[in-house]
Amino acid sequence: MTAAHRPRTGSPRLVVVESTGRIRHMARDALASLFEPGDLVVANDAATLPASLPGIHLRSGASIEIRLAGWMAIGDPTRFLALAFGPGDHRTRTEDRLPPPPLTPGDRLVLGSLVAVVESLTDHPRLVTLRFAGDRAHIFRGLAERGRPIQYAHVPELLALREVWTPIASDPIAFEPPSAGFALDWRTIATLRESGVGLASLSHAAGISSTGDPALDARLPFDEVCRMPDRTAATINTAKGEGRRVIAVGTTVVRCLEAAAAMDGIIRAGGGTATGRLGQRSTLRVVDAILTGIHAPGESHFELLRAFADDATLDQAFATVAGHGYRTHEFGDSMLLERRSPAAPTLAGGAHDQPVEQTVGQRPPQGDQKA
Repeated sequence: MTAAHRPRTGSPRLVVVESTGRIRHMARDALASLFEPGDLVVANDAATLPASLPGIHLRSGASIEIRLAGWMAIGDPTRFLALAFGPGDHRTRTEDRLPPPPLTPGDRLVLGSLVAVVESLTDHPRLVTLRFAGDRAHIFRGLAERGRPIQYAHVPELLALREVWTPIASDPIAFEPPSAGFALDWRTIATLRESGVGLASLSHAAGISSTGDPALDARLPFDEVCRMPDRTAATINTAKGEGRRVIAVGTTVVRCLEAAAAMDGIIRAGGGTATGRLGQRSTLRVVDAILTGIHAPGESHFELLRAFADDATLDQAFATVAGHGYRTHEFGDSMLLERRSPAAPTLAGGAHDQPVEQTVGQRPPQGDQKA
């Protein structure tokens, strides 16, 4: 397969993998025709931060790049989980990037007008926690002035921030774009509404897709904060109670919805953190289908798809899209994957009974609002 190297180029395609395993191909602009009146489409309205920051490690004077990778706590815009790299930029493959200068707690990093302190180290030299000096307004102003969108070598030209915002982007809390949402252009949204298909949104802080290190990549996705609005929770609960389908636009939406659902499948509104990981042994309580990008076996996004379909179906789907030259990565083509029929056989029959950890949907303490 070929990586899509520019946003909004070519004619995006869509592969549909039905619950029976049947596979169909179509143009992505026909997406709305696949939904029925009463279906509910849920999308992530998080806007993408300019989360790549070049700067200087003061103690050594060495160049450093910081890629913000996660919020450490809801309501605290000063503390982040971050990846650190040595000199270079996105044109070098992430796995080939130089390591950062040796970091110790208390080290100061000058990142344009921002100053960050290494708060703590992890068990990997690239992964640290940072605390920024200043308040939310100062930090976001510094990000806007100095930061750039995180991008990788398959996209050689520098991306403008507007190019990593989906059409419904709202609150800037994501570290990379919730890219499945690129499929929801305004024409598709209008057609869905005219067809009686419901639309709802939540805000999930989509994290990084690659660390450049296989051991770290195996831990993805990191913990991600999520906000479930009251209206969205009520709309989903009504749809499920009436036996209507819920279609998630992207893996972040699946993760947020399934983390927000209690054992009875009821969605709780509020803010929280999705800490669990979905995979082959997960039971989906809310989502009936997912609209996502083209993901390869071994990627964390692909692992989540194993909660929807057995390995034989996914292997066939991957072989099909590879043979048809589908484009991968955030600006690539799309897949609509329906959840396996309860009666359909699976390679690991009876083994998908492990829910994602239930942490989203818990109300934060008074005054603790997510950044």
